[in-house]
Amino acid sequence: MATPKAGFASVNGTRFYFEQAGEGYPLILLHGLGLNLRMWDDQLSPFADHYHVIGYDLRGFGQSLPSAPAPFSHVEDLKGLLGYFKIERAHILGLSLGGRIALDFALMYPDSIDRLVLVDPALGGYRFSEEWHELMSPIMQHGKNGDIAAAKRLWLAHPLFTPVRTQAQSRQRFEQIAANDPGWHWLNQGFEQPLSPSAAKRLQDVNAPTLIVVGEHDLPDFHVIADLLNKNVPHAKKTDLIGAGHMANMEAPEQFNEIVLKFLSGK
Repeated sequence: MATPKAGFASVNGTRFYFEQAGEGYPLILLHGLGLNLRMWDDQLSPFADHYHVIGYDLRGFGQSLPSAPAPFSHVEDLKGLLGYFKIERAHILGLSLGGRIALDFALMYPDSIDRLVLVDPALGGYRFSEEWHELMSPIMQHGKNGDIAAAKRLWLAHPLFTPVRTQAQSRQRFEQIAANDPGWHWLNQGFEQPLSPSAAKRLQDVNAPTLIVVGEHDLPDFHVIADLLNKNVPHAKKTDLIGAGHMANMEAPEQFNEIVLKFLSGK
């Protein structure tokens, strides 16, 4: 398997930590909230046998920390990174927050994306349930109060991550990734510039062939989102990953990799 090479890319006023491996058609990996590119360790090398794979820490996560908070767009950061790597067009794969960013990117820059893989994705403009807001509200409040440790502790204990934390082979690595989160995003809320109109109002405009992967045991909101996408994105198909939860790629890596590689190959 290909050995990843690491580096930093200066884009939009921030140094982004990235790892890349392999040759061929570009495939970009976007991680979830409170995590970093380490969540793709079971994918980076296997995917690099077929593609030029690039994973990076999103702004405010992992080692991609801005010098000061300022308005930003994850979509524009992704576009800037493609420019840094001189990539005109790529496959984009994102999980949760990364899935939201990938979908927004597909709407903003349709000519820059080939195939789209959305894993247990969030969705811009979607109204989450009261149960979700009840769980998130104290986390967000701790962040606003500057208590990053408390915010991280509650986020790690979120029911979203119960499946991955009860699985022997993934628990330790997941908890280490989450523990290493610098908490910038909890402390600096409100700086991300959302896509307008939101993706939820524009799903019919997504042109890219789209694979939606949702873990069988993910929370209800994410099943609702997956069904909305499957129903309204023109060239979409949905796969339920049996036995997995929200962190589908970590909980069932072999099955996940097989499904994604088959889709990316056009089969």
